[in-house]
Amino acid sequence: MPQPGDSESRSTVDTLIASDRVPANVRLDLLTEDDIWALLKNVKDPEVPAVSVVELGIVRSVNWNGKTLSVDVTPTYSGCPATELIEELITEALRAAGFRDPKINRVLTPAWTTDWITAEGKDKLRMFGIAPPQGSSSKMSLLGEPEIIVCPLCSSEHTERVSEFGSTACKALYRCKECLEPFDYFKCI
Repeated sequence: MPQPGDSESRSTVDTLIASDRVPANVRLDLLTEDDIWALLKNVKDPEVPAVSVVELGIVRSVNWNGKTLSVDVTPTYSGCPATELIEELITEALRAAGFRDPKINRVLTPAWTTDWITAEGKDKLRMFGIAPPQGSSSKMSLLGEPEIIVCPLCSSEHTERVSEFGSTACKALYRCKECLEPFDYFKCI
């Protein structure tokens, strides 16, 4: 059997990542952490299917505990209705790839923050029509200074908040004064 790093082994692992299936001759315990992260990057968020759970930053870590793959997941907020579905989607993807009983650990501390969304994830949100969070969740708001939210559709800064809550509790509803289109803004948390 090819060893990790061999060109034949690398080709087999690349096939895994592309197909979400592990060929029968691959030992799962020889997959690198990067290989598993690449596999998880194919698991889309059920509420915003333009981004993966990895790009949203809710997959915190992957590691082997003996012969069991363990994945730590932090929900976007403790009351998120998609938390259990996301955990099921991750489990299904890993089982489809050949992992027998992956363990999904729900980790609530530290709490998820929009700072964990990757740059690629923010770009994909914007292309999907959702304004990504601007700035950092740890920044202090300037008193009296309104936050300028850029329209993801036309890039105008002339926008207004219509509602504190958009299609989900983690988003606010905005409207662009230039193109007149409504859009969600992923709030900094």
